Formats: sequence, C-alpha cells, structure tokens
Amino acid sequence: MRFPDLSLSVIKLLGKGEYVVERPGAARRALRPRRPRLLAFHRAQPALSRPAHAPVAQGGHGRPSAPYPDAELDALARHCTAQEDNATKAERQVRKSAAALLLSSRIGQRFDAMVTGLPSKGTWVRIFQPAVEGKVVRGAEGLDVGDRVHVELLDTNVDRGYIDFGSLGRK
Repeated sequence: MRFPDLSLSVIKLLGKGEYVVERPGAARRALRPRRPRLLAFHRAQPALSRPAHAPVAQGGHGRPSAPYPDAELDALARHCTAQEDNATKAERQVRKSAAALLLSSRIGQRFDAMVTGLPSKGTWVRIFQPAVEGKVVRGAEGLDVGDRVHVELLDTNVDRGYIDFGSLGRK
C-alpha cells in the first residue's frame, strides 16, 4: 500500500475534529482537537496557563483574569468548528468538481485503483493516475478497504463533483 492511499484511509477513519476550550486543572477530554486559529485563543492561553503564584506583567501577583469569559470561549470554539467545517466542505466540493472535469473526457477508460472506503453511502476507490477518488456504482460487492481493483470510468458530473466507476474485479 502506498503512503498517500494509507494516509487517506487513516484520515477517513479518524473523522473530523473540533475546537474546544481546555481549562487548567480540568480533566482532558478524549477528542480530536483542531489547531486554534483565533486571536482570542492566543490571548487567553497565557493567562489561563500561568500558575496562580506567578507575577502578572503589570507587577501584581496572582492569576490575571481571563480576557474572555468561559461561555464566550465555548461559543467561539463552536463557531470556529462550524466555520472550518463550512470551509472544508467548500474546498472538498471544488476538488471533487475539478477531478470530475479532469476525467470527463475519459469515460470508458480503465484504471488500477485501491478501495479506500466502505461507508454506508457506498464503496469508494482511488485511482492512481491521476490520483482521484470516486464511487463504485457497479460491482462493489465483496470489496474491502485496501483491495486493489480494476475499474472503468462510467460517468462524471462536474457540477456535483461525482465520479462513478464500475469494478472490473480484483487485481
């Protein structure tokens, strides 16, 4: 299995992450965090992570108050998660439509591929040249993630970003 194929399969299995507020002294949650991207998180982090006995920049002692209340940080985390999800969906749609356009003149062509996903919405394969993913709409029975298969390009829909393959069997 090639690294790009393995990487894609692992990322699909992991699913998406979320932004969360992690408070000092609180038990860590088992989750898949995302990188903080808001200035609010960067401003709050030093204040929240400084020990209570550490001096503050203004010369006083004790923990400074957080620049944002907990409820506002939680709301910002939810907002960041939703905004990143929306951006990811838009980026994915552009990539899928570009791939469908790239393959639109190659209907009927056969490709070597690897099965990358078996979600409830269908079986997915990634062809190697060009490296794009599409759905197996015919002949997917019995396939499993990691199987190498021969596929035929049946159809593309650029507007929707669909690439449909038919399986011609395992390699």
